[in-house]
Amino acid sequence: MELVTGTLIAIVLGLVVLAVIFSFIPLGLWISAMAAGVRVGIMSLVGMRLRRVPPHRIVEPLVKGRKAGLDLVLDKLEAHYLAGGNVDRVANALIAAQRAAIPLEFERAAAIDLAGRDVLQAVQMSVNPRVIETPSIAAVAKDGIELKAKAKVTVRANIDRLVGGAGEETIIARVGEGIVTTIGSSRSHKEVLENPDMISRTVLTKGLDAGTAFEILSIDIADVDVGANIGARLETDRAEADKRIAQARAEERRAMAIALEQEMLARVQEMQAKVVESQAEVPLALAEALRQGKLGALDYYQLQNVMADTSMRESIGRTSRGEDKKEPTKP
Repeated sequence: MELVTGTLIAIVLGLVVLAVIFSFIPLGLWISAMAAGVRVGIMSLVGMRLRRVPPHRIVEPLVKGRKAGLDLVLDKLEAHYLAGGNVDRVANALIAAQRAAIPLEFERAAAIDLAGRDVLQAVQMSVNPRVIETPSIAAVAKDGIELKAKAKVTVRANIDRLVGGAGEETIIARVGEGIVTTIGSSRSHKEVLENPDMISRTVLTKGLDAGTAFEILSIDIADVDVGANIGARLETDRAEADKRIAQARAEERRAMAIALEQEMLARVQEMQAKVVESQAEVPLALAEALRQGKLGALDYYQLQNVMADTSMRESIGRTSRGEDKKEPTKP
């Protein structure tokens, strides 16, 4: 009985040990690799486990690449995974590049992947160019008419410039700038409407793909619409502004004239006040002259006669002028 119990315990312990070993060592993955003709050491798989690298993430792309005829190295794949790269995507990109006869080394593919770009998509774009459609771009010709154009840009990925090259946004911005420049330099909007391909020819000659990760194959104008008459609107706004300026200046001159009139009126009133004040001092001066003997009684009466005569003449003159203004009496 004790012998049977010991045997059972030994079997259980053996099974536990084997389960631990098989859970730590990917024996099935090792067998698959050997069956595919890829030699991978058991200790290499154990080392991956210790470095917290999933072995299937390395071995499966390695097997895929070897079957495709690529000379992939296990250590480089593992190093790329530890650097944060996508090993499977790099392997697929290398296979696609080989099938398309595009020269692409593992180091460059890994650098493109670590730079944050989809290396597989780049290879696919090198084989199958992509069409980028720009938004509606508004520009004004020299005759003041606004045109709105849309363009379709056919680009192909340039693998050599993927690292450090500008993206699609730069291509769209440069094409938009070229469209605005071409339309703005046109003498009439009719020229653009008659020959929209002049935009494509002008933009293509500017080398807009310089410094980008793409190569521009063609630029096609998809649509050209006529917008507002910007020139007429600007002229109207300018005329309205000139009108407001003229009104402001006229109002300023009117205010200055009113101020000058009020100033002159104040001066006249001041002079009249001084005259009244002077006239009020005349009797006082006469009385003082009589007291001091500088003016005799005869002289005073003679002065009064002159003043009375003057007043009478003024009264007669006013009456005469009033009669002249009266309308003739009807019979």
